[in-house]
Amino acid sequence: MPSPEQMLAAVHGYVAAFDKGDVEAVVALFAEDATVEDPVGTEPKRGLDEIRAFYAGSMATGAKLALLGDPRCATDYVAFPFAVSLEWQGSRQVIEVIDTFRIDDAGRITEMRAFFGPANITSA
Repeated sequence: MPSPEQMLAAVHGYVAAFDKGDVEAVVALFAEDATVEDPVGTEPKRGLDEIRAFYAGSMATGAKLALLGDPRCATDYVAFPFAVSLEWQGSRQVIEVIDTFRIDDAGRITEMRAFFGPANITSA
């Protein structure tokens, strides 16, 4: 089971790498067979190639992340609230999201799920 320190390192590494626009640093946080379901209810991206393409597209929007509270660790999961600020459809938008990561013993993300919907999107 991963330690809380490994799980928190994954969260903080993810936010920092995303904000730098560093696709490869984000991808390096994931296990080879990881999945990303963003948002929940969409077809999961499977494996590093699909995950890389997803994050390249997400970062191309100029999105920036900001934690809105402390991450919560339980067993091999960590959940954390954050805001995404981005230019979308001609205006500045803010999306409040809760992500969950499942972390393996090596500290790699094996599953990422993003929880948000239309009610969580506002104009900035």
